[in-house]
Amino acid sequence: MSGNLLIILAASLVIIALFHRLRLPPVLGYLCVGLLLGPAALSWVDYDRSLPQLAELGIVFLLFTLGLEFSLPRMVALRRVVFGFGTLQVLACGLPLAALLMLFGLSTTPALLLGIGLSLSSTAIVGKELVSLGEVFAPHGQNAIGVLIFQDLVAVLLLTLLPVLAGGTSQAWYLAVAITLAKTLMLFFGLLAVSRWLLPRLFHEVAQVRSAELFVLLALVIVLLTAWITHLLGLSMALGAFLAGMMLGESHYRHQIEADIRPFRDILLGLFFVTVGMLIDWHQFAEQGGYILGLTLLLLLLKGSLITLIARWRGDDIETAWRSGVALAQGGEFCFALVAQAQQRGLLEATHSSLLLSAIFCSMAVSPLMLRAAPRAARMLRRRNHTADLAGTIASSSQDLSGHVVICGYGRVGQSIARILQQEAITFIALDDDPVRVEEAAAGERNVHFGDSRRADLLEAAGTVRARLLVVAVNDTDVARAVVESARHLHSTLPILVRTRDDSRLSELQAAGATEVVPEVLESSLLLASHALVLLGLPQARVEAQMDRIRRNRYRLLHGYYHGAQGNLLDIRGQPRRLLHAINLSEDAYACGRNLRELDLANLGLEVQGVRRLGVPLQSSDDLLLEDGDAVLICGDLQAIEAGEALLLTGKT
Repeated sequence: MSGNLLIILAASLVIIALFHRLRLPPVLGYLCVGLLLGPAALSWVDYDRSLPQLAELGIVFLLFTLGLEFSLPRMVALRRVVFGFGTLQVLACGLPLAALLMLFGLSTTPALLLGIGLSLSSTAIVGKELVSLGEVFAPHGQNAIGVLIFQDLVAVLLLTLLPVLAGGTSQAWYLAVAITLAKTLMLFFGLLAVSRWLLPRLFHEVAQVRSAELFVLLALVIVLLTAWITHLLGLSMALGAFLAGMMLGESHYRHQIEADIRPFRDILLGLFFVTVGMLIDWHQFAEQGGYILGLTLLLLLLKGSLITLIARWRGDDIETAWRSGVALAQGGEFCFALVAQAQQRGLLEATHSSLLLSAIFCSMAVSPLMLRAAPRAARMLRRRNHTADLAGTIASSSQDLSGHVVICGYGRVGQSIARILQQEAITFIALDDDPVRVEEAAAGERNVHFGDSRRADLLEAAGTVRARLLVVAVNDTDVARAVVESARHLHSTLPILVRTRDDSRLSELQAAGATEVVPEVLESSLLLASHALVLLGLPQARVEAQMDRIRRNRYRLLHGYYHGAQGNLLDIRGQPRRLLHAINLSEDAYACGRNLRELDLANLGLEVQGVRRLGVPLQSSDDLLLEDGDAVLICGDLQAIEAGEALLLTGKT
C-alpha cells in the first residue's frame, strides 16, 4: 500500500504541475494519473481494496467542508431545492435514461436501476470545481449542491435496493427503503443532539489550550468518527459527513475547522480521482471509441437539457438554469459501484458495463472543463444581450451634454469619483463592461451605460469630443492604454486622468496621451506620509509642497522597495518588480575612486536613489566620487540589481 501511495503521489506531483502550467483543472490531471498508472496502461499500481477505501475519504472531507458552508438554517431554506428540485431531477432524467437502456436490450429492473444511477452526478467533481470557482453560493451553485445532497440519499437507497431486486434477499423493497430512511433520520437527530450539547464544549476546551495540533486532531476525529458511524448504519459516509459539517456550520470555529481540514481534503480527493481513472481500460477507446463518444454526448445533452428545463419551470432565470444543467450533466462516481455490483449479480453483461463505465468516465473528465468555461460563456452571452444598438442608446443620453466628465470603468474608484462629482453638481457619463454592475447602477443612475471603453464609437457616443475631462478608472493597464489612445484620436487636447495600480507603466501611459497618471499604491503612501508629517507638527504648507515635489518628479523617491523573505519578486503581470538594494563599498571595491557618471548604472536599467557616507545622506550627483564605506542605494529589477552589484564591487557585470 505504501509503495502504491508513493508512486501515485510522485506521479500526481509531476502531472498536476504540468496541468497548472497548461491552465487545466487538476481533476483532469488526477484522472490522467489513474489512467496511466492503472492495470490497463503502465500497471505500476496494484488496485487493491484499501486504495479506494482510503480514496473515499476525499469525498467524506469534501462533503464535510460543504456542510460547514451550508448550516442547518441555510439547509432549511434550501429544502425546496433539495427535495423538490432533487426529486424532479432524478425522476425526469432517470426514467428517459432507463427507457434508452431498455432500447439497448436491458430488462426492466436493471434498466430502471441504472437509469436512476445515471441520473446522479459527480459530487466530487461538482463540489470541488464550485469551491475552486467560488460559485457555491451562486444560484446555480446552490441548485447543484442541493440536488447533489438529495442524490447522495438516492444513492444509498439504490445500493440498498440492488440485492433485493436482484433476488439476493427475501426482504421486500419497500421495507428496505423504510429502514434506510429511518436510519437517516436517526443519524440526523443524533448528530443534531451531539452538535448542540457536546461539540461546542469540546471545541471550547481545545481552544482554551491554544494548541493548533489538538484542534486539527479534534477536527479529524469528528470527520472520521462520523463517517465510521454512518458506515456502520449502512449509509453513505459522504452523507453523514455532510450532516456533521452542517451541524457545525453555526459554530464559531467553523472557519478554523475548514482551514485545518482543507489540506487533507484536497490530497485525498485527488487520490479518489486517481482511483476513478484506474478503473478505465484505454484500449476500449481504440476499439469502441465511436460508441463511447456517442453515449457520452447523449448523457451530457440529455441530462443537461432536462435539468435546464426543470430549473426554468421552477422559475430560475435562463443563465441560472443552463449553468445548473452544465454543473449536473455528467455521470457520477456512484455509478461505478452500481455498475460493478449489477454485473456481479448478473443484472448486466460485461460488454454493456464496460461501455457505460467508459462513457461515465468521459462525462466526468470533460465536466471540469465545462464548469470552468461556463463563467466566460455567461459573460459573453450577457454582453451580447447588452450590445444591441449600444452606440445609439449612449448617444441619445449624452446628446445634450457638454463640458461633462466621461468615466471609463465604474468600479469602486469610478463610483467614488462619480459621487464627488455629483456633490459639486458636475455632470458625468460612465461606461463599464460588467453588465451586472451596470444593471445595478442603472436602477438609480441614468448616466451609467454598458460598453467597452476601448471602442472609439462608444467614446464618441458618450460625447468625448465635447467633454471637459476623461477619467480612466479601469483596473487593467492594457485596457487603460487602449482607452487613452482611442480618446486621444477623438480629442487631441482633452485632459485625460488615468488610474493605475502602481507606476510600473507610467511613462507608457503618458506616451499614449495621458495627461496625469495616478498610481494608487504610491498615492496612498503619500497620503499616509502627509498625515504622519502633519501629526508630527510640520506646517501643512511645507508638507503639501513636499508631496507636490514628489509628484512632479514622477514619484522617483518612492520607486522600488526592500523585499522580505516572503516577498513576491513578480508583479501581477508576471513582470519583475522594481526593488531597492543597498550596496556597501569595501576598500578594494571597483567603484571606490570613481564617480557615478563613469559607472553608468543607468545603462544597466538601474536608478541611484542615494549615497550614504558614515550614515549621512549625500547629494547624489553624477560627479560624486565614491569612497570606502559608502552605501549606494540602487533601484531596479532583480537581474539589474545583481549586475549593478557585480559592477560596483568587481567592475564586471
